Amino acid sequence: MQKFFKPFSLLIFALLLQGSLLAQTTYQTPPSSIVDLVDSPPTPSVSFTSDGEWMMILSRPGYASIEDLSSPELRIAGTRINPQTSGSSRSGSFNDITFRKTRSGEEKKVAGLPSNPKLSGFSLSRDEKYLAFVHTESNGISLWVADLTTFEAKKLTDPILNGVLGTDVIWMPDNSIVFRAVNSRRGDYPQKPAAPSGPTIQETDGDAAATRTYQDLLSNPYEEQLFAYFMDSQLMKVTLSGEAKALGKPGMIRSVSASPDGKYLLTRTIEKPFSYLVPASRFPYQLDILSADGNLVKTLANIPLDEVRPTGFDAEVTGPRDVNWRADKGSVLYWVEAQDGGDPKVEIEERDIIYTLDAPFTGSKKKLASTKLRFSSIDWSDDSFAIVNERWWSSRQEMRSLINPSNPSQEKKTIIDRSYSDIYTDPGSPLYVENEFGRSVLMRDGNLIYMTSEGGSPEGSMPFLSAFDVSTGEQEIIWRSQAPFYERVVKVLDIKQGEVISLKESTDIQPNYWLVQTKKRMAPRQLTNFPNPYEGISDINKELVTYKRKDGLDLSAVIYTPAGYDPEKDGPLPVLMWAYPREYKSAAIASQVRGTKYGFTRLNWGSPIYWVTRGYAVMDRTEMPIVGEGDTEPNDMFVDQLVANAEAAIDYIVERGIGDRERIGVGGHSYGAFMTANLLSHSDLFAAGIARSGAYNRTLTPFGFQAEERTFWEAPEVYFTMSPFMHAHKVKEPILLIHGEADNNSGTFPIQSERYYAALKGNGGTARLVFLPNESHGYASRESILHTLWEMDTWLEKYVKNKNTIEPKK
Repeated sequence: MQKFFKPFSLLIFALLLQGSLLAQTTYQTPPSSIVDLVDSPPTPSVSFTSDGEWMMILSRPGYASIEDLSSPELRIAGTRINPQTSGSSRSGSFNDITFRKTRSGEEKKVAGLPSNPKLSGFSLSRDEKYLAFVHTESNGISLWVADLTTFEAKKLTDPILNGVLGTDVIWMPDNSIVFRAVNSRRGDYPQKPAAPSGPTIQETDGDAAATRTYQDLLSNPYEEQLFAYFMDSQLMKVTLSGEAKALGKPGMIRSVSASPDGKYLLTRTIEKPFSYLVPASRFPYQLDILSADGNLVKTLANIPLDEVRPTGFDAEVTGPRDVNWRADKGSVLYWVEAQDGGDPKVEIEERDIIYTLDAPFTGSKKKLASTKLRFSSIDWSDDSFAIVNERWWSSRQEMRSLINPSNPSQEKKTIIDRSYSDIYTDPGSPLYVENEFGRSVLMRDGNLIYMTSEGGSPEGSMPFLSAFDVSTGEQEIIWRSQAPFYERVVKVLDIKQGEVISLKESTDIQPNYWLVQTKKRMAPRQLTNFPNPYEGISDINKELVTYKRKDGLDLSAVIYTPAGYDPEKDGPLPVLMWAYPREYKSAAIASQVRGTKYGFTRLNWGSPIYWVTRGYAVMDRTEMPIVGEGDTEPNDMFVDQLVANAEAAIDYIVERGIGDRERIGVGGHSYGAFMTANLLSHSDLFAAGIARSGAYNRTLTPFGFQAEERTFWEAPEVYFTMSPFMHAHKVKEPILLIHGEADNNSGTFPIQSERYYAALKGNGGTARLVFLPNESHGYASRESILHTLWEMDTWLEKYVKNKNTIEPKK
């Protein structure tokens, strides 16, 4: 909704609202107990070299300032572009790099970094002697490299990288680097015409083109010029000495990848016509195979504009998709083609076919395998062993099958066939090692593949490491997390010797890395000692609880209460309940306990846990399952089940003596905001609500939303019943609406909050609408975050904690 991006229109809108928005015009800060937690230093990010000899520790700054967030930004073709840098305007960064010997603890800080570093795109060379990364400067993105023998960094290029759709930094076998640069001949910045040359026209010729509600789409010819200008790229290759040369022809290059042997490059180049209905990811593009020196070897395919696609979450495009290099071969491409026209409603035995094409790419494609469900991915090992993964959204089914790539006629063997929503039976995800090409292939010993799983159980998550036998389907647990800790394997150093690195935490112990011997009776050794950034809440109470819905469905939540709190002595507290609904096709799976009782209490900008410092009981991750089994869709009973979930949660916390039934607030973000508005519309359970960045009128998302595949015209009664906007006249409790003015999430246009507020106001409701300048679906600047928390705290104090002191309206 363009008017929310224009200061003048914002002023007019604010004046029309008359009062509530004008009452607060500057950024505010919440109480110090909350501010101190928000300003806690971020914990560094850790990764490991392939052999685990070194760990790379990346430090990051705190939240950005509103000044940073207010830098120039173009919102076109589904992208957010910083025109000053030709890069993304919404990306995070790191400001320090340290390497530490995993076993000895010896540290080496990378020297020679740029001043005011904004580092990202880290990539190790194949021999792991060098680290490449990019630095976002004021006028562009430059490429840097650090020598890991001296731990000195140096700048390889001027700020010439094109980062509009990410920065591809491709290491070649000779330690040169291929990247996408801004085309130095792209010309001058397009100037906006003083007046339009004519109307903007779209036309349909009868082909159904049902699409989700995307943000930031192209809207006029001038925006088309801008997108083409910023996408204009030139492939470059640079050596470690800084010698650079151009590869191939310039174009709107979307991505580049190198074959494992480094002999070929695969490029995706966006073509015209552009679309005003879908983002750049669905624009036409050309797939080209280039030699390592940039000469065109073959145009593999021309993929048309992806505007017209069948309905349903299992729908796909026709023609080649998911084109990639086999990880186990030097230069073999594979891709997938739908056999059902991309239409999930078509009944067909072979839904997708996987094809391969070998270098020098002059022959015909070869059929590798087919899938019954929709293709998801392939895990490669060698020419006799690979695992094809396929999924089907409508049934929540996943299948994993063993194939022999050297003999495509050999029947594939299904080794896993299950519901991917079932966390209790999840065998896990495969572990990988690097092969001679530096590519990730399955960690495997004959018929055994090694897996890590979250280890869902009725007691909560207890992660494990296992050996899965593909010949029998049996799984042997090698190691499992033990109470009172939540611990998971992040790196296997030696599977034969049982030597692994784990990330271990507990309710009051910050996550840290440990060296663990699973086969020897040796005490684990701590590798990092990151301090607890939240000492202010280190002694609060945390409890993973279970209870039942009135129909017998098992539910769970995590309850936080202040330090030293005793319900028998201190009495019931005001409650903040925070939740996010999820849809299930099985009541048994919906009843499963999610999360862990032993996890560290980590905060983020949107956490409700801050209010435990303000004397509230916080009911977080409150399960709100919506179940539809068989032919019944979950949303057919959305409202009834949502209210039943809330009733069960309230009954539990009140019967425990923790919560005061008359002083319970409910809140959520995005779909949780949608939930909050529905609960206030269809129940009288809560004292007040907080809804952040939600959607409230489902007729504005008519081609499906969240887990709803049906269109508005297929299920109009569902869309009507589920839309809080349609029931605004029923809301009697105060509701706080907060929304990022530049929300880029599909479906949650800022107009959703604007129109819902108008509906509430028009029906005499008590509401407050807060738009955060320059913020997206998730809030990023410190000023906006603190102001959001101030708004929430003020609302909760007035309408929940001190509800009984409010004088009734006359």
